[in-house]
Amino acid sequence: MIFQREMTAASIHPFRPLAAIVLVTLLLCTALPARAASLIRDPDIEYALARLAEPVLTAAGLGQNVRILVVNDPSLNAFVIDGQHIYIHLGMLMKLGSPEMLQAVIAHEAAHITNGHITRRHLNLDYARTAAGLGTALALAVAAATGRGDAAAGLALGSQSAAMRNFLAHTRAEEAAADQSGVRYMARSGIDPQGAVAVHEIFRGQELLNTSRQDPYVRSHPLTRDRMRAMQNFVNNYKGKTTERPEDAYWFARARGKASAFTRSAKWTLGQASNSPTEDIRAMREAAAYLKLSDAGSAVARINRAIELRPNDPFYYELKGQILLESRRFNEAVTAYERAVELAPRNALCMAGLGRALLAAGRHKEALDVLEKARARDFRNGRLLRDLGQAYATNGQNGMASLSTAERYALAGRLRDAEIHARRASGLLPRGSSAWRRAEDIMTAAERAAKRN
Repeated sequence: MIFQREMTAASIHPFRPLAAIVLVTLLLCTALPARAASLIRDPDIEYALARLAEPVLTAAGLGQNVRILVVNDPSLNAFVIDGQHIYIHLGMLMKLGSPEMLQAVIAHEAAHITNGHITRRHLNLDYARTAAGLGTALALAVAAATGRGDAAAGLALGSQSAAMRNFLAHTRAEEAAADQSGVRYMARSGIDPQGAVAVHEIFRGQELLNTSRQDPYVRSHPLTRDRMRAMQNFVNNYKGKTTERPEDAYWFARARGKASAFTRSAKWTLGQASNSPTEDIRAMREAAAYLKLSDAGSAVARINRAIELRPNDPFYYELKGQILLESRRFNEAVTAYERAVELAPRNALCMAGLGRALLAAGRHKEALDVLEKARARDFRNGRLLRDLGQAYATNGQNGMASLSTAERYALAGRLRDAEIHARRASGLLPRGSSAWRRAEDIMTAAERAAKRN
């Protein structure tokens, strides 16, 4: 599991005229201060959330084009800022008591995408002024490398500024429309839409509080008595149209179990692990707890138990690789990660772990090959970019090493540092090459940002 420190969440999406306008505005507007947030990048959690989201996203007509990412923030919130990602705060994931409640949140946010609400918000200049530089320059670099006119829009995660609240203040009409669409998606999927009412119940009474004491979800999804009644009416229309989905309960428990094991104390996890619904989830949680306690022997024993119960589960092998890697058993870690990649050959996070293990084992050329493939699938992994920079350096490709470092700083919103390394990369890379253009794009974005500050 990687806690990736970020200032914004960025995405790459197919070029549209609107996207170009938004990108130009981003580069010309000064970002408001934002506290750093982090994304929890874990293949197990992301896969579990994808499994839970799949039926409602399919019902919404979005298929597998939307990823669910977890923000490492204890507050209760969920939001969308583009058509490819739904962001859920860790606090929200841990607060929701059933898979149906989580699916209701996902369905609601998906409705904002399908109903075109994001496009209208992008036209608001307040949105652009809240967007920090994270990912913007990097998105431009990816666009140049792929030959597509892609663009990215970033939103400062966790900002409590007035402008951020203005951005998140969805209109009541949009919220009512998203409620109705979300319930329809759930019903179409055979999921009990009562989960949507249960989510609203969590926040009942919050609007009576001062805005500084409200959960972000209430500020971004204003509740009213009329909206609550309307939601219940929507749900009543779909009674009796649900089907049993026992696998949802498993993946819901697994995502929450993995997240809590790495974010709460080892003592708490070991005390609560026995409450896990299945033996493999219990073993996985205990393995994570022992890893935090630096008890590698117990950690390996417990993850081996989970693998014994689910021998073809790539993400248990990925966790085993992490345990072995952090225990400096590099060759064994490589073997575990290789098995994870064999079982999940398209998973960029598993590939990144294998590349990191190969690098630690001194197999630099192999590491570079794997890390390049991982980057091609998911460039937004800061840890991957750091490892890739090291791999390039050890293979004597100093220009590419500097470029990877520049991209890593751009991803973290540190455009001044990104510019330094991008300039160095530009001087070392063949002029006109795709890598050279990526460096030039980062420099251009950094220079424009500096002029506004």
